[in-house]
Amino acid sequence: QVQLVESGGGSVQAGGSLRLSCAASGSIQLSYCMGWFRQTPGKEREWIATIDAGNTSTVYADSVKGRFTVSHDNAKNTLYLQMSSLKPEDTAMYYCATRYMIPRECARENAEWRRLWTPAIGYWGQGTQVTVSS
Repeated sequence: QVQLVESGGGSVQAGGSLRLSCAASGSIQLSYCMGWFRQTPGKEREWIATIDAGNTSTVYADSVKGRFTVSHDNAKNTLYLQMSSLKPEDTAMYYCATRYMIPRECARENAEWRRLWTPAIGYWGQGTQVTVSS
């Protein structure tokens, strides 16, 4: 059983930065894939980044590529999302999640499973709000 708790959300002006953390209780094995998602009211949940537990590969959505960086500290069992050059359209509730998946699949770009990854699959945190003002 894995429990995930996000933190680090808040309010920031456009162009600013935030770092989100996702602390995991329970063991995250190397066979896990971890991700960050976000959702605004009335819109579908959007995946924004994934990383394998071994920190060997990351994949980003086009909307955040070059601005956001995902990382995982195995010693602290914590997932991070460093967000820079924030825009008002980045305003959302941000969620971390993890699921069993072989590293090769976690690293595969343009994989449909990212879009289809719902809270019914794997483990999810409760979310942390990020608000970016113009």
